[in-house]
Amino acid sequence: MACTPDTLASPGAGAFNPMLPMLWQVRRTKKETYDTHTLELEGRAKVSLGAFSAGQFNMLYVHGIGEVPISISGDPAEPFSLVHTVRAVGAVSKAIVKMRPGDYLGVRGPYGTSWPVEEAAGMDVVLVAGGIGLAPLRPAIYRLLHERKRYCKLVLLYGTRTPADILFRREMEEWQSRFAFDVSISVDRAMGDWRGNVGVVTTLLPKARFDPENAFAMVCGPEIMMRFTVMELQKRGVPDDRIFVSLERNMKCGIGLCGHCQYGPKLVCRDGPVFSFDSVRDLFPRREL
Repeated sequence: MACTPDTLASPGAGAFNPMLPMLWQVRRTKKETYDTHTLELEGRAKVSLGAFSAGQFNMLYVHGIGEVPISISGDPAEPFSLVHTVRAVGAVSKAIVKMRPGDYLGVRGPYGTSWPVEEAAGMDVVLVAGGIGLAPLRPAIYRLLHERKRYCKLVLLYGTRTPADILFRREMEEWQSRFAFDVSISVDRAMGDWRGNVGVVTTLLPKARFDPENAFAMVCGPEIMMRFTVMELQKRGVPDDRIFVSLERNMKCGIGLCGHCQYGPKLVCRDGPVFSFDSVRDLFPRREL
């Protein structure tokens, strides 16, 4: 199930081939929820992945099973390790979450566009995540926190199915206590001793404190959740060119070659996955596009 050193290239070996996975070893794993794990990878040689941008993704390859696109969920300031948070939903992702330290994984990337962290300097930043959608936003959060003084209010609205499905719970508590990050969590179904908000994540938006005319919004989650979140942000007065969404499609090559991820005239792997809403406004309402 794991890649072997003979099947793939080692980081830094030979000329770069965008279709050839490079060999990385699982250094550490962490069980986040019953079906979601975070894997920290390192190269066989102590080399850097190279600067990746918050919002980009890698293609992860499990020998003999296949390849799947997974957003990078680690800190862009630490390029010597790769961090991916993976939910087990298919054959490849199920194999990935079963990996243990010492196993090998093939990696291609990073690919794609990024969250507009630099452009948001001097403004309020609102991040809205649904479920596993918090993982692609985490690198942006790290960037915001590393340069906290450059931004005004930071707001994170996170929705998930149940309290047991909450990702990065301890980190979110630290973000709120140490960095004046306004974190609100909502669950679809309350269980146990949950005393927080119950309902879809959009129910948090009317109560969120930020200046719509001076705000950037970054949204990631299931497409229906993003659709209604964008509508609520528009109601609050956030301009379309300052609302950014991360889209998922059936990405196979990662370099705009195969066309599997075509989204109207765009290719998600090449032109996305992060899009400003004004650039996809005409495509976004079309179901099953």
